[in-house]
Amino acid sequence: MPQQSGSQKRSAAHLEHDEPGPSTKVQKVFPIFTGVAASDSRFRWISPALGPKRSCLHGVNGEPKASPKVAAFDLDGCIIKGAFPPKKGTPPKFDWWNKIVPKKLKEVHEQGYSVVIMTNQGLRTTAQISDWKMKIPLIAAALPDVPFRIFAATEKDGYRKPFPGMWYELDKIFAQENVGIDIPSSFFVGDAAGRQSDHSSTDRKLALNIGIPFHTPEAYFLGLPEASYTLPGFHVSTLPKDEPHLVPAHPPLLPAPASPELVLFVGYPALGKSSFFRTHFAPAHYTHINQDTLKTRDKCVKAVDQALKDKHDVVVDNTNRDKETRQYYIGLAKKHKVPVRCIYFAGSIELAWHNNLYRAFNMPPSVAAAEPKRELLPYSAFASFCQKFQEPSVDEGFYEVRKVNWIFEGDEEAKKRWSMWLQIDGK
Repeated sequence: MPQQSGSQKRSAAHLEHDEPGPSTKVQKVFPIFTGVAASDSRFRWISPALGPKRSCLHGVNGEPKASPKVAAFDLDGCIIKGAFPPKKGTPPKFDWWNKIVPKKLKEVHEQGYSVVIMTNQGLRTTAQISDWKMKIPLIAAALPDVPFRIFAATEKDGYRKPFPGMWYELDKIFAQENVGIDIPSSFFVGDAAGRQSDHSSTDRKLALNIGIPFHTPEAYFLGLPEASYTLPGFHVSTLPKDEPHLVPAHPPLLPAPASPELVLFVGYPALGKSSFFRTHFAPAHYTHINQDTLKTRDKCVKAVDQALKDKHDVVVDNTNRDKETRQYYIGLAKKHKVPVRCIYFAGSIELAWHNNLYRAFNMPPSVAAAEPKRELLPYSAFASFCQKFQEPSVDEGFYEVRKVNWIFEGDEEAKKRWSMWLQIDGK
């Protein structure tokens, strides 16, 4: 795993004596005690929220200008201390992560950077979202000289870090002002950095996905060395290299025209079965039978029976995870006296889940527009396949079993997006 050496993470509270400047208590912002109120700020939430499900909140403090240099920050555990959602009726409040934070934010703004906050929020109800939104104007009121923009991901979708959905939105907003972001000159600061005591590594993974430099709050605000870290989870760089796409490669995938045949696909969802059909079998006019379309196995079996009766070549494009399921179709091949073979799409559950996330949330818009719309499949569909999977063999009645190894097919931009760290749960 990628690592970086240095000192271990310490909380900001433990490090206050290392700070320059007067030794005052950590500054709190609470309207009752400090006189700072939401009405004192120039903050406003922009409506509607972003995304197809309006899941990404977007607001601005003052009139932030687009700049090629972006200073992006996480919120909780970075700019302010993390806190549990307050009890109902409790006035909103926050504590700075460290007393130097406002000064550093003002400095980076004066250096010509666009200050942007990108935060994941686990807010489960509309009431919790409304209460949380009331806190941000208080932070803005305490930063009167720092125009900033904030994005908040509230769902498990393409806006949640490490997905770069919030960055994509920033890029589009800046493009409207004819400003391109200078990636090497920009940076991201966050506490979810993969260190031993961190709750996750999603901030560091976001920076890697974007390609910008990354700092922990301890390093950026306090000047401390970076701590060692690991990046857990699946990444496509761990996949085998240079595997043949089809095994065995010969004879040709499509036989010479003769009697009709039945082909069973086997494999996890999201391993390219439907794309393989469109590329290789659709041009030869094979009938496509798919449970996503027909909804039930019984309907699939009846459709195959009718297609074979009508002397059509047929591909059953389902997961077909076990011998029992496959026997429904092998029996039909015997009934109609046609050859039946299997094409097994090999790949791990981690790869299949990654592909599921990519095609639901991170495909380039031009590619997504040309593909059938893909909703995110639940993880239970992958876990169920894994639990009951039986690898196919010729002993079941197939005259051959051929294996398809996963190879990403797409242009440079699509491969770049597919190669990112993609997750909606976990560290």
